[in-house]
Amino acid sequence: MLITVSGPAGSGKSTLAGNLADALNYEHVSGGDIFRSLAEERDMTPLELNKAAEDDDQIDRDLDRRLRDIAAERDDVVLESRLAGWMAGEYADIKLWLTAPLSARADRIAQRENKPFEQARTETEERSASEAQRYAEYYDIDFDDLSIYDLAINTARWDPPGTLSIALHAVDSYDESADEGKTPVQGIRYEF
Repeated sequence: MLITVSGPAGSGKSTLAGNLADALNYEHVSGGDIFRSLAEERDMTPLELNKAAEDDDQIDRDLDRRLRDIAAERDDVVLESRLAGWMAGEYADIKLWLTAPLSARADRIAQRENKPFEQARTETEERSASEAQRYAEYYDIDFDDLSIYDLAINTARWDPPGTLSIALHAVDSYDESADEGKTPVQGIRYEF
């Protein structure tokens, strides 16, 4: 199977994707790791690269093309990024969406990146607004449209083991013969 894990910054995507990949003995491919590597290569922080991407659309398009190629070519993968569900499109077997209130997400980011909460909150809001604008402009994606996802989980309600349990139940109980059809990813312009 190809499983995608999507959601905003600080929602727990990397944690769930890693845990899910381990539990299923799948490969974990992280769009965040790819993005952070691109930032390091350019001697920038992820926020700086995110800002640069506002003027250089090739940064996003290169990352998104890699995600789409992985989705088209591989199985037994947990593909994780903000747009993994959109980029994997028809190739994904199960699309998961993670979310949490901004305050919880900012707190997680502040702890992970060892920065003040207010700074993390401001940066998270700025990054989210910037990305949403670019996704709409490049691909005609409404980041708030969750209709393409099979399951949405508020990770502020469950800890990582609980979130993993919910996701594993969805994967384990999936019966392809009973599947009446994936929600199509309509309207996206795959222009890389």
